[in-house]
Amino acid sequence: MTETIQQSPSHVALGTENVRRLLLQYAIPSVIAMTASSLYNITDSIFIGHGVGALAISGLAITFPLMNLSAAFGSLVGVGAATLMSLRLGQKDYYTANNILGNVFVLNLILGVIYTAAVLLFLDPILYFFGASEETLPYAHDFMIVISLGNVVTHIYLGLNALLRATGNPRKAMYATISTVVINIILAPLFIFVFGWGIRGAALATVLAQIILLIWQIRFFSDKSNPIHLRKGSFRLKRKIVTDSLSIGLAPFLMHSVASVIVVIINTSLIRYGGDLAVGAYGVINRMAFLFVMVVFGLTQGMQPIAGYNYGARQYDRVNSVLRLTIILATVIVTAGFLIGELFPRAVASVFTSDQELIELTVTGLRIIVLSFPIVGFQMVTSNFFQSIGMPKKAIFMSLSRQVFMLLPCLLIFPSIFGLKGVWYSMPVADTLASIVAAFLLADHYRKTIS
Repeated sequence: MTETIQQSPSHVALGTENVRRLLLQYAIPSVIAMTASSLYNITDSIFIGHGVGALAISGLAITFPLMNLSAAFGSLVGVGAATLMSLRLGQKDYYTANNILGNVFVLNLILGVIYTAAVLLFLDPILYFFGASEETLPYAHDFMIVISLGNVVTHIYLGLNALLRATGNPRKAMYATISTVVINIILAPLFIFVFGWGIRGAALATVLAQIILLIWQIRFFSDKSNPIHLRKGSFRLKRKIVTDSLSIGLAPFLMHSVASVIVVIINTSLIRYGGDLAVGAYGVINRMAFLFVMVVFGLTQGMQPIAGYNYGARQYDRVNSVLRLTIILATVIVTAGFLIGELFPRAVASVFTSDQELIELTVTGLRIIVLSFPIVGFQMVTSNFFQSIGMPKKAIFMSLSRQVFMLLPCLLIFPSIFGLKGVWYSMPVADTLASIVAAFLLADHYRKTIS
């Protein structure tokens, strides 16, 4: 079926504009959005650490596997559909692009309901399995009850935001993310300190912010003046769109899913060798480390529509240019994280808590974990690159090899030798090995492309 739709100038620019200028145009809004999102997570943890207590940070860290699993289902639909959207726009297939939008909405709704029901039904057993103790369970339980009830909203919100970027609206995606952050930062301290709702207040602030922005997203995508908008027939699931989206999104889905299992193993090891506060230290380190990781992720989000569009249009020189530039920028960013983690670990830890034992545990772990940061950016960009050009098998292999074949054995061996430090050592060792694999796969891709 064919349909005449006026091509958006933003779609044309993806294949004609200067690559450096284009990457900055797309990446800066994503970087700002990801930075704002990370800063919210940081400030949220600060509010919880000072307003609820050190053990509340540990309870929050216990929920990371569930949060990763939720992100896995969101990525399964959102990331895959965004990549497919970019490819179809590059091929001028606007009929399919419109159907992708409606299918993303329905798929996220279905998966969100299923996930929420499963989590709420088995929440406490799941949290105990993830490493919760009698002291940390109440905090983890209260947080996840609220977050799970808003899970459908989260899935749809994140999926539509990914499509905002893929359809040439990176600034609107940035504004949406920043708006949720601003609303969160306003509501969280109000709910925690004024209303006395504790960790539940932090979760409620997150859900309310996403509800508000989801309403705005739906209104935007309902505007018929936009080339890509919600239509009555687009909500009917199409087998081709569903299977293609899920196959491309399988890489980040597996990455997040395996990460959930790995975090469970990490939490178990941390409790065994360092106690509940060691889990809290890992939570603090995660917040700091993810600030830089998410900035790189913002860069890769900016790269994705450019690489996907031009690969679909067979303009391979532009694909290579945007990949090379993204790797350089990512390396600069994570190197800055390495320097901060090595030179100012105590200052970082002190921002989150005044508990001296938690601070000491965080300082030691942070200095070890950031050792591999200077090469992590390359590995992240390479994985996203394969995903962006519709090569999910390579992206899946990269994510699984890092988690299963590198990090998991390290976590099983190193702690028995080095104790608590062995848990920390496992992460930079795995990242280093994963970067080597990424370099090999990228070189192999170019060798085959050139030949």
